[in-house]
Amino acid sequence: SRKEVRNQLGSRRIFLYMGRIAAEKNVEALLRAWKLVSPDGCRLVIVGDGPLRPTLQNTTTEDDDNILWWGYESNLEKKIALLQCAEVFVLPSLVEGLSLALLEAMATGTACVATDAGADGEVLKGGAGIVLSTQGVTTQLRTLLPVLKEQPILTSELGKRARCRVLERYTLTRNIDAL
Repeated sequence: SRKEVRNQLGSRRIFLYMGRIAAEKNVEALLRAWKLVSPDGCRLVIVGDGPLRPTLQNTTTEDDDNILWWGYESNLEKKIALLQCAEVFVLPSLVEGLSLALLEAMATGTACVATDAGADGEVLKGGAGIVLSTQGVTTQLRTLLPVLKEQPILTSELGKRARCRVLERYTLTRNIDAL
């Protein structure tokens, strides 16, 4: 399953968004930054569906072959495989509770970038990931994406820290109890 997903994604380094494609998720800011930076050898994969998907997808042209609209993924194994294949998980939300997708990305050892909306900033505090302000997400990502692209050692270290944090604080049983 992971091999299949990897084949579908191709050989480039994967930056991933997973979640609803709605206004409060601010996927637009991520897309804008991605197109401005257009990082060589990397691909942005957008997994999910929602009211803004058709509009945003229409802004992607043939030339943007470094952006892949995956669509909604219901298969848990495939979702995990996508997270495992991703080097960086980006969550540009303006409004958020505690994102389950973020916790899943952390658990798979993916470097995480999220805004301080809701509890997400809290989860990544203290070096477990990169926390952005909800103000000016595009500008921040425009600066950050090239750094993450140039620094695979950094993304690998951030992934390890994210995984440690999630195992320390958010074990599955605790989550299930909380839910």
